Amino acid sequence: MKKAIMLFAAACISLTTFAQTNEPKAETAQKAAYSCPMHPEITGTATDKCSKCKMALTPVKQFVCPMHADITANKKIKCSKCGMDLTEVKAKKG
Repeated sequence: MKKAIMLFAAACISLTTFAQTNEPKAETAQKAAYSCPMHPEITGTATDKCSKCKMALTPVKQFVCPMHADITANKKIKCSKCGMDLTEVKAKKG
C-alpha cells in the first residue's frame, strides 16, 4: 500500500512539474511593449500615440525570468526568486 501511495505522489509531482511552461505569456509581453520616448509612464500598442505629446510610441525592451514568467523588468536584472538573469522578450511584429 505504501508503494502505491508513493508511486501516485511521484506521478502527481512529475505531471505538475512537466505541465508548467517557462515561456512568458504573450499578453504580458505585449501589454507594455510600447511607450512614449518623452513620457515613459504612457504605454500602449504600436499604433497608439502619447496622450500628453501625441508622439508615436516606441518599442520598449522587456526582460523576463526563464523559470518564473511572473518576474519581469524593463532592464536586465536577476530574478528575485531563483537568481537567474532575466532574458529579453522580443515583441511580435504585425
